[in-house]
Amino acid sequence: MPRIKLPVPPLPPALLPQPPRPGTQRGRPRTPVEKGLEAGKSTVDWIDERTSLSGGVRWLLFRKVPKGTNWFYTLGSATMIAFLSQAVTGVFLAMYYRPDPAGGAYESVRYLTNDVFLGQFVRGMHKWGSSVMVILVFLHMGRTFFFGAYKYPRELNWVIGVVLLILTMTMSFTGYLLPFDQRSYWATIVGVNINGTGPLLGPYLSDFLRGGPEFSATTLSRFYSIHMLLVPGAIAAMIGAHLYLVTKLGTTAPPWQKPEEPPLELVEEAL
Repeated sequence: MPRIKLPVPPLPPALLPQPPRPGTQRGRPRTPVEKGLEAGKSTVDWIDERTSLSGGVRWLLFRKVPKGTNWFYTLGSATMIAFLSQAVTGVFLAMYYRPDPAGGAYESVRYLTNDVFLGQFVRGMHKWGSSVMVILVFLHMGRTFFFGAYKYPRELNWVIGVVLLILTMTMSFTGYLLPFDQRSYWATIVGVNINGTGPLLGPYLSDFLRGGPEFSATTLSRFYSIHMLLVPGAIAAMIGAHLYLVTKLGTTAPPWQKPEEPPLELVEEAL
């Protein structure tokens, strides 16, 4: 079966090697800016010669954009940036957090907030960033629906987006218990009980989240592992597949943008 090669756009002018200026040949010293640009290009060439990554990067980043594209199309990128912010701040929070229900979890969060340098700032970014990510996911899904971007041939990308929405809500729900104060404890109990009322899989899902018939130390450890390991890994994989399909299939034009009609000569030739 012959391999299909994807079209790779050319390098942008900023990365093309520039011819030497006449002044350089006469001995004019290069400016620091010129030296920095040449060093950057040499580094890119060195890496590309050994990895051949420039073709994939150009295929991902340099593509045609339909007319009428506006700020509504940046909601997906904003959601991805919010996820990266959550991942980075979550790593720093995990350095101090202890999933111990016997006072260790609450005390570690209190110590992080009050005593660690910039701990309150990092925790605030993670706390409010989760709300921002949930809002952006819903806005992005709404934009995709109302603009008709879920139609052929982008049905699979819509399904991946729905899975990402579910994973985002799961990460938000599992992270709410981790401070292990009174509010998060009882709110999680209510949430798990609501999940248990679902048909067929509801009771099994509730037992899985609790790690048994009732809340215990296993429940906190299970929520922590789901929040830190399982869900972020699944989200990263789904985002990769989502970006691949967006790049492969292209971006849809706004619904109010009318398609350009072919010239009359071409229509007559076709007839």
